[in-house]
Amino acid sequence: MNPSAPSDEPNLAILSTLEARVLGCLIEKEFATPDIYPLTLNALVNACNQRSNRDPLMDVAAREVDAALEQLRLKRLAAMFSGADARVPKFKQKLDDVYPVSPAARAVLGELLLRGPQTSAGLRSNSERLHPMPPVDGFEALMAELTERPAGALVRLLPRQPGQKEARWAQLLTGEPAVSAASHVPAEPLKVTLALPPEVERRLAALETEVVHLRAELAKLRGELGGG
Repeated sequence: MNPSAPSDEPNLAILSTLEARVLGCLIEKEFATPDIYPLTLNALVNACNQRSNRDPLMDVAAREVDAALEQLRLKRLAAMFSGADARVPKFKQKLDDVYPVSPAARAVLGELLLRGPQTSAGLRSNSERLHPMPPVDGFEALMAELTERPAGALVRLLPRQPGQKEARWAQLLTGEPAVSAASHVPAEPLKVTLALPPEVERRLAALETEVVHLRAELAKLRGELGGG
């Protein structure tokens, strides 16, 4: 894809908080644990709920992560992987298909998706765990790759807030960040729930009831066969 053709890219304000976490986790694990990447749904749920390298902390279930994955797939930012050896569906990030950047810049963007706004020094240090970063004097050029794209910036340097020694960088994939995000204080894990239309909730409840009945019938049939 030609990064100088902004018409080919969707608007940047497209990701929910959970979609950003899922995409960040896929980027992180591709760099950090390539032996288990692409990720199964269960592995991705664990990554989203991870207690290290995350801000905010989250408490999400497979149902919510699966819904976020579906949205990312519709936005071409994630894809299902089904290789010859894959026993269960796995998922991978497709960021470069929509926003082409260098691997180092992708690592930086992944860190911002996972941890929120960070100073240049903190962001460079945190991103080092995923991909080698340029020296301090070259890190500015890397950030320019993300801010001076013809198709639109992916990150922004927020105004320095009272009590802070340095300004902080924020990602723009979830829209324009609130200025207060630069002085975020960690809180309790964020509980993310999936809101469904009432009709869908009723259908799911009916399906769950039917599954319970089918399991009971199957158990009864197995007992009769075993007894014969």
